[in-house]
Amino acid sequence: MSISSPARSGGAASPSLALDPEHLGLQREVAQTALGDVVVRAGRRAGGPATLLLHGAAGSWTTWIPLIEASDRLGRPLADVVAIDLPGWGESVADTCGVGVQQMTAAVAEVVLARGYGSWRVIGHSLGGLIALDLASRHPERTISVGLVSPSGPAVIDAIRRPWRGGRRLPWFAGMLLAMRLFAPLGRAGRVLATALHRLGVLTLLAAPLFAARGALDPSVFEALAREVRPGAFADAARAAARYDLRAWGGIHAPVRAVRGARDVFVGADDRAALTRLIPDYREHTIVGAGHFAAIERPEIVLDALLPASVVRGSRVAERV
Repeated sequence: MSISSPARSGGAASPSLALDPEHLGLQREVAQTALGDVVVRAGRRAGGPATLLLHGAAGSWTTWIPLIEASDRLGRPLADVVAIDLPGWGESVADTCGVGVQQMTAAVAEVVLARGYGSWRVIGHSLGGLIALDLASRHPERTISVGLVSPSGPAVIDAIRRPWRGGRRLPWFAGMLLAMRLFAPLGRAGRVLATALHRLGVLTLLAAPLFAARGALDPSVFEALAREVRPGAFADAARAAARYDLRAWGGIHAPVRAVRGARDVFVGADDRAALTRLIPDYREHTIVGAGHFAAIERPEIVLDALLPASVVRGSRVAERV
């Protein structure tokens, strides 16, 4: 099924990413985990399960700002938000070399449980989607629902494990992975180089395939992306994903709902069928007019597609085609 999005009036750019969490009713907190300190933006307590938000590689909690703002505009604000900077990303400084998906998942669970939540609705983007699924498989009794935005699936895993064969199916991802692996030994210098490329406008051009309409995005989106280009952490995440056994997802009890942009360059032709086989209750929709970051480009539609009907009652209904 495809979901088409309403056009932006007058071709206006998307809102800027206001990085102050307080305007969203969130507070910056630091949680101690087995992987080190993890920085969290949490708040909007309403006595319910946690709304756990997990960003992808080259991301941070800021990935979710448009989705949280959209929930407020639509009159159904996300409650009990726990937006995590995953170890190695954002402000969660950690050495992720040798860290597996299971260890990342354990750190995420530590953060949420330490805040007094016994259950959660988890939404993950890209790499965060893989972690969300692992979390649901390891904590089926605590996971109410799983929402995925362009989750890292079998095609991405195959491109990591078998660059020549898998890379032919996902050439843009394969090229980015090669670049990250080349820059990873540079350490901090690799991030400095990424910043320089952004100032020259090169990074914006290189990131263009991730979005359906680059010109409709506020420059702050690309500035946030530039800040989070961390070759070492990206290479570590790729190694962790390559070792992961996707069959673990067979143990998920919660409903899993996924969206992908129609122009997502990180999706394989067989991903939907493969995920449907791997996950007991899996449904996926395609959002027209979005790329890999649908939650930034079309947050209202992502919100409608991923949250349970009991939560979205009264929301503006997206046009479905």
